[in-house]
Amino acid sequence: MGLMDYLKTQLLDIIQWQDDSRDTVSWRFPDEDKEIKRGAQLIVRESQVAQFVYLGQFGDTFGPGKHSLTTDNLPVLSTLKGWKYGFESPFKADVYFVTTRLFTGNKWGTSNPVMMRDADFGIVRVRAFGTYDFRVIEPKLFLKEVAGTDAHFRLDEFSDAMRSRLVSVFSDALASAKVPVLDVATRYSELGEALLPLINPVLAEKYGLEMPSFIVENVSVPPEVEQAIDKRSSMAAIGNLNDYVKLQMAEGMAKGEGGGGAGSMAAQFAVGMAMAQQMMQQTGGVMAQTTPAIPGAGAPATPAVGAPLPDLLSPADAATLLGVSEADVLTALGEGSLKGKKIGATWRIPRAAVDEFLKS
Repeated sequence: MGLMDYLKTQLLDIIQWQDDSRDTVSWRFPDEDKEIKRGAQLIVRESQVAQFVYLGQFGDTFGPGKHSLTTDNLPVLSTLKGWKYGFESPFKADVYFVTTRLFTGNKWGTSNPVMMRDADFGIVRVRAFGTYDFRVIEPKLFLKEVAGTDAHFRLDEFSDAMRSRLVSVFSDALASAKVPVLDVATRYSELGEALLPLINPVLAEKYGLEMPSFIVENVSVPPEVEQAIDKRSSMAAIGNLNDYVKLQMAEGMAKGEGGGGAGSMAAQFAVGMAMAQQMMQQTGGVMAQTTPAIPGAGAPATPAVGAPLPDLLSPADAATLLGVSEADVLTALGEGSLKGKKIGATWRIPRAAVDEFLKS
């Protein structure tokens, strides 16, 4: 073998990466301790970027195409090597090929619960998982912060390296978005779209990555929060609380007349709740009528003329309506001539019963 033939075997004429895999993110060209000669051909295919690294420092970056390695094409490397008179002699440098295509369907998840502050439930622990798509947009930053000097950086290594970082970015974005837990647990697709504008700037700045798609497939909360969510759903399904209480009261009274027991107790409780609401809402109602006069404060308040009375009356209300004493009303209730319902030691008289008593 002649000297020229020997030198040819020690110099690189063509630098390229023919990628036939689907899981390689970055790959270092194996120079086999050979030097790159002047005028060597660098071939970069679509969805690839070639990055030169000289003595740990980033050199020139090449996009898709065929490039002849001359002084004009290597301005950064010329500066790093201190070529005063241009690129004449062979040199050694690492060449990394970085895949810039979209990697889809990558899984992410929280290994430990993420703490978030919620306006309704306070501090809540949530777990979440889903999928994401990504691509490399800044090869230098990606090689520096993620792949490092790995000669063949694969997708599974990327997932391992980025799992905790993605969860950290997700947690920060979730806290910044201030999304309520009720929405986090029910509106997955909207949540992912809402978090993308918060996640992408961080990924681009720190790791040279971009996520076109970030999907939240599931968010789980502690059992006590799930129960609170179920209660909220039940209340929303009930709708008008007053109508619900009246229905429960009517059903409870029907069951109570047939034999008392739990149904009667439920009916009594419902009646009491309904009366409490009516007494609070009624202007100048029963509370105003039964409040004793305070010396020096004038006469006790009396119901306004024409003010409607509640459907359920106390003996005092019935006495006012009938124009008799309260003792007379209690006597009529005891005799049965006036129909009423005794709850404990207190009588409650339906307005319809008073009307029927007046007609008899």
